[in-house]
Amino acid sequence: MEWSDDGIVLAARKHGEAAAIVTLLTRAHGRHAGLVRGGAGRRARGLYQPGNRVRATWRGRLAEHLGAYTCEMADAVAAGMLADPLRLAALSAACAVAETALPEREAHLPVFEGLEILLSSLTDDDDETAWPTVYVKWEMGLLQELGFGLDLSRCAATGASDGLTHVSPKSGRAVSAAAAKPYRGKLLELPGFLLMAGTLGRPDEIVTGLRLTGYFLDRHVFSQRRDPKQPDARARLADRLRAHADAQAGVAQP
Repeated sequence: MEWSDDGIVLAARKHGEAAAIVTLLTRAHGRHAGLVRGGAGRRARGLYQPGNRVRATWRGRLAEHLGAYTCEMADAVAAGMLADPLRLAALSAACAVAETALPEREAHLPVFEGLEILLSSLTDDDDETAWPTVYVKWEMGLLQELGFGLDLSRCAATGASDGLTHVSPKSGRAVSAAAAKPYRGKLLELPGFLLMAGTLGRPDEIVTGLRLTGYFLDRHVFSQRRDPKQPDARARLADRLRAHADAQAGVAQP
Protein backbone atom coordinates (compact mmCIF):
# COMPACT_ATOMS: atom_id res chain seq x y z
CA MET A 1 0.00 0.00 0.00
CA GLU A 2 1.33 3.46 -0.87
CA TRP A 3 0.27 7.10 -0.83
CA SER A 4 1.87 10.52 -1.24
CA ASP A 5 0.80 13.72 0.48
CA ASP A 6 1.89 17.15 1.64
CA GLY A 7 3.00 17.10 5.27
CA ILE A 8 4.25 19.23 8.14
CA VAL A 9 6.73 17.62 10.52
CA LEU A 10 5.33 17.46 14.05
CA ALA A 11 7.97 15.30 15.74
CA ALA A 12 10.88 12.96 15.05
CA ARG A 13 12.05 10.48 17.69
CA LYS A 14 15.13 8.28 17.39
CA HIS A 15 14.41 4.59 16.84
CA GLY A 16 17.34 2.25 17.13
CA GLU A 17 20.77 3.45 16.05
CA ALA A 18 19.96 5.52 12.98
CA ALA A 19 16.24 5.35 12.24
CA ALA A 20 13.53 7.72 13.46
CA ILE A 21 9.78 7.56 13.99
CA VAL A 22 8.54 10.69 12.23
CA THR A 23 5.06 12.09 12.83
CA LEU A 24 3.58 14.33 10.14
CA LEU A 25 0.38 16.30 9.92
CA THR A 26 -0.69 15.55 6.37
CA ARG A 27 -3.30 17.21 4.23
CA ALA A 28 -5.38 14.12 3.42
CA HIS A 29 -4.25 11.51 5.97
CA GLY A 30 -4.18 13.54 9.18
CA ARG A 31 -1.64 12.94 11.92
CA HIS A 32 0.32 9.98 10.66
CA ALA A 33 3.56 8.39 11.88
CA GLY A 34 6.06 6.33 9.90
CA LEU A 35 9.55 4.92 10.13
CA VAL A 36 12.35 6.79 8.38
CA ARG A 37 15.47 4.71 7.87
CA GLY A 38 18.48 6.92 8.52
CA GLY A 39 16.17 9.62 9.86
CA ALA A 40 18.31 10.14 12.97
CA GLY A 41 21.51 10.52 10.98
CA ARG A 42 23.36 13.78 10.50
CA ARG A 43 22.33 14.20 6.85
CA ALA A 44 18.61 13.74 7.53
CA ARG A 45 18.35 15.49 10.88
CA GLY A 46 17.71 18.92 9.39
CA LEU A 47 14.91 17.61 7.20
CA TYR A 48 12.83 16.29 10.10
CA GLN A 49 12.77 19.39 12.27
CA PRO A 50 9.28 20.24 13.62
CA GLY A 51 7.53 22.75 11.40
CA ASN A 52 9.27 21.85 8.15
CA ARG A 53 7.02 21.32 5.15
CA VAL A 54 7.72 18.11 3.24
CA ARG A 55 6.41 16.04 0.37
CA ALA A 56 6.00 12.58 1.86
CA THR A 57 5.46 9.10 0.47
CA TRP A 58 4.28 6.39 2.87
CA ARG A 59 4.54 2.68 2.14
CA GLY A 60 3.25 -0.22 4.19
CA ARG A 61 2.05 -3.74 3.59
CA LEU A 62 -1.23 -3.03 5.38
CA ALA A 63 -2.93 0.28 6.20
CA GLU A 64 -2.76 -0.38 9.96
CA HIS A 65 1.01 -0.98 9.91
CA LEU A 66 3.50 1.69 10.97
CA GLY A 67 4.95 1.74 7.47
CA ALA A 68 7.89 3.77 6.21
CA TYR A 69 8.26 7.34 4.98
CA THR A 70 10.48 8.86 2.36
CA CYS A 71 10.33 12.65 2.36
CA GLU A 72 11.60 15.57 0.33
CA MET A 73 11.96 19.07 1.73
CA ALA A 74 9.39 21.55 0.50
CA ASP A 75 10.15 24.41 2.88
CA ALA A 76 12.77 24.51 5.65
CA VAL A 77 10.61 26.52 8.04
CA ALA A 78 12.46 25.74 11.28
CA ALA A 79 15.87 26.94 10.06
CA GLY A 80 14.55 30.45 9.51
CA MET A 81 13.58 30.88 13.16
CA LEU A 82 16.76 29.81 14.93
CA ALA A 83 17.62 33.44 15.68
CA ASP A 84 14.15 34.26 17.06
CA PRO A 85 13.49 32.29 20.27
CA LEU A 86 9.90 33.53 20.65
CA ARG A 87 8.83 32.50 17.14
CA LEU A 88 10.68 29.21 17.52
CA ALA A 89 8.78 28.61 20.77
CA ALA A 90 5.49 29.22 18.94
CA LEU A 91 6.49 26.79 16.20
CA SER A 92 7.40 24.11 18.74
CA ALA A 93 4.18 24.70 20.68
CA ALA A 94 1.93 24.42 17.62
CA CYS A 95 3.58 21.19 16.50
CA ALA A 96 3.38 19.71 20.00
CA VAL A 97 -0.27 20.69 20.42
CA ALA A 98 -1.19 19.20 17.03
CA GLU A 99 0.66 15.97 17.80
CA THR A 100 -0.97 15.66 21.22
CA ALA A 101 -4.49 16.77 20.38
CA LEU A 102 -5.27 15.22 17.00
CA PRO A 103 -6.44 11.62 16.67
CA GLU A 104 -4.14 9.45 14.59
CA ARG A 105 -4.88 8.91 10.90
CA GLU A 106 -7.99 11.08 10.80
CA ALA A 107 -7.99 13.87 8.23
CA HIS A 108 -8.56 17.34 9.68
CA LEU A 109 -8.05 19.64 6.71
CA PRO A 110 -9.01 22.89 8.54
CA VAL A 111 -6.33 22.22 11.16
CA PHE A 112 -3.73 21.47 8.48
CA GLU A 113 -4.59 24.59 6.49
CA GLY A 114 -4.67 26.68 9.67
CA LEU A 115 -1.21 25.43 10.61
CA GLU A 116 0.05 26.36 7.16
CA ILE A 117 -1.30 29.89 7.68
CA LEU A 118 0.42 30.03 11.08
CA LEU A 119 3.73 28.89 9.55
CA SER A 120 3.44 31.59 6.90
CA SER A 121 2.75 34.19 9.59
CA LEU A 122 5.71 33.03 11.67
CA THR A 123 8.04 33.37 8.68
CA ASP A 124 6.69 36.75 7.54
CA ASP A 125 9.51 39.19 8.30
CA ASP A 126 7.43 42.12 7.03
CA ASP A 127 4.90 41.74 9.86
CA GLU A 128 6.28 40.78 13.25
CA THR A 129 3.04 41.45 15.16
CA ALA A 130 0.45 39.16 13.53
CA TRP A 131 1.63 35.66 14.43
CA PRO A 132 0.56 35.66 18.14
CA THR A 133 -3.01 36.48 17.07
CA VAL A 134 -2.86 33.79 14.38
CA TYR A 135 -1.59 31.29 16.93
CA VAL A 136 -4.48 31.86 19.37
CA LYS A 137 -7.02 31.69 16.53
CA TRP A 138 -5.41 28.46 15.31
CA GLU A 139 -6.00 26.89 18.73
CA MET A 140 -9.60 28.16 18.60
CA GLY A 141 -9.99 26.47 15.23
CA LEU A 142 -8.46 23.27 16.58
CA LEU A 143 -11.05 23.17 19.37
CA GLN A 144 -13.80 23.78 16.81
CA GLU A 145 -12.57 20.98 14.55
CA LEU A 146 -12.43 18.53 17.46
CA GLY A 147 -16.02 19.32 18.42
CA PHE A 148 -15.32 21.63 21.37
CA GLY A 149 -15.74 25.01 19.69
CA LEU A 150 -16.62 28.08 21.73
CA ASP A 151 -19.82 30.01 21.01
CA LEU A 152 -18.85 33.68 21.01
CA SER A 153 -21.82 34.89 18.97
CA ARG A 154 -24.07 36.08 21.81
CA CYS A 155 -24.43 36.18 25.58
CA ALA A 156 -25.48 32.87 27.11
CA ALA A 157 -27.61 34.68 29.72
CA THR A 158 -29.22 37.58 27.85
CA GLY A 159 -28.86 36.75 24.15
CA ALA A 160 -27.13 40.10 23.51
CA SER A 161 -24.49 40.11 20.78
CA ASP A 162 -22.55 43.14 22.03
CA GLY A 163 -20.59 43.89 25.18
CA LEU A 164 -19.25 40.34 25.41
CA THR A 165 -16.38 40.17 27.91
CA HIS A 166 -16.25 36.67 29.40
CA VAL A 167 -16.76 32.98 28.62
CA SER A 168 -18.49 30.38 30.77
CA PRO A 169 -16.01 27.62 31.71
CA LYS A 170 -18.87 25.11 31.76
CA SER A 171 -20.67 25.81 28.48
CA GLY A 172 -17.97 27.59 26.46
CA ARG A 173 -20.47 30.34 25.62
CA ALA A 174 -19.84 34.08 25.77
CA VAL A 175 -21.20 36.24 28.58
CA SER A 176 -21.81 39.99 28.48
CA ALA A 177 -20.26 42.40 30.96
CA ALA A 178 -23.58 43.03 32.70
CA ALA A 179 -24.43 39.34 33.07
CA ALA A 180 -20.87 38.49 34.11
CA LYS A 181 -20.66 40.99 36.96
CA PRO A 182 -22.01 38.74 39.77
CA TYR A 183 -19.87 35.78 38.59
CA ARG A 184 -16.74 37.54 37.41
CA GLY A 185 -14.43 35.42 39.56
CA LYS A 186 -15.78 32.20 38.09
CA LEU A 187 -15.69 33.18 34.41
CA LEU A 188 -12.88 33.26 31.85
CA GLU A 189 -11.90 36.58 30.29
CA LEU A 190 -12.66 37.01 26.58
CA PRO A 191 -10.12 39.15 24.70
CA GLY A 192 -11.74 41.53 22.24
CA PHE A 193 -9.61 40.54 19.24
CA LEU A 194 -11.36 37.15 19.11
CA LEU A 195 -14.64 38.95 18.37
CA MET A 196 -13.38 41.17 15.54
CA ALA A 197 -12.00 39.75 12.30
CA GLY A 198 -8.78 41.38 11.17
CA THR A 199 -7.95 42.78 14.62
CA LEU A 200 -4.60 41.99 16.18
CA GLY A 201 -4.42 41.24 19.89
CA ARG A 202 -2.29 43.33 22.22
CA PRO A 203 0.37 41.38 24.16
CA ASP A 204 -1.84 41.22 27.27
CA GLU A 205 -4.81 40.08 25.16
CA ILE A 206 -2.72 37.31 23.62
CA VAL A 207 -1.94 36.02 27.13
CA THR A 208 -5.66 36.13 27.95
CA GLY A 209 -6.47 34.31 24.71
CA LEU A 210 -3.95 31.56 25.45
CA ARG A 211 -5.41 31.17 28.94
CA LEU A 212 -8.86 30.78 27.37
CA THR A 213 -7.90 28.20 24.74
CA GLY A 214 -5.61 26.44 27.20
CA TYR A 215 -8.45 25.95 29.67
CA PHE A 216 -10.66 24.19 27.11
CA LEU A 217 -7.77 22.21 25.62
CA ASP A 218 -6.91 20.98 29.10
CA ARG A 219 -10.53 20.17 29.91
CA HIS A 220 -11.63 18.47 26.70
CA VAL A 221 -8.48 17.25 24.96
CA PHE A 222 -5.35 16.83 27.06
CA SER A 223 -7.24 15.44 30.08
CA GLN A 224 -8.30 12.45 27.98
CA ARG A 225 -4.75 11.28 27.46
CA ARG A 226 -2.58 8.99 29.55
CA ASP A 227 -0.47 12.00 30.56
CA PRO A 228 -3.26 14.53 31.26
CA LYS A 229 -1.41 17.80 30.86
CA GLN A 230 -0.68 20.22 28.09
CA PRO A 231 2.60 19.78 26.18
CA ASP A 232 5.63 21.37 27.82
CA ALA A 233 6.31 23.33 24.62
CA ARG A 234 2.94 25.07 24.92
CA ALA A 235 3.53 25.91 28.58
CA ARG A 236 6.91 27.42 27.66
CA LEU A 237 5.32 29.55 24.94
CA ALA A 238 2.68 30.82 27.37
CA ASP A 239 5.41 31.72 29.88
CA ARG A 240 7.45 33.55 27.22
CA LEU A 241 4.45 35.51 25.96
CA ARG A 242 3.45 36.39 29.51
CA ALA A 243 6.97 37.73 30.17
CA HIS A 244 6.84 39.63 26.87
CA ALA A 245 3.50 41.20 27.82
CA ASP A 246 4.85 42.19 31.24
CA ALA A 247 7.89 43.76 29.60
CA GLN A 248 5.71 45.70 27.15
CA ALA A 249 3.52 46.95 29.98
CA GLY A 250 6.61 48.08 31.86
CA VAL A 251 7.84 50.06 28.87
CA ALA A 252 4.45 51.68 28.41
CA GLN A 253 4.24 52.86 31.99
CA PRO A 254 5.57 56.39 32.75
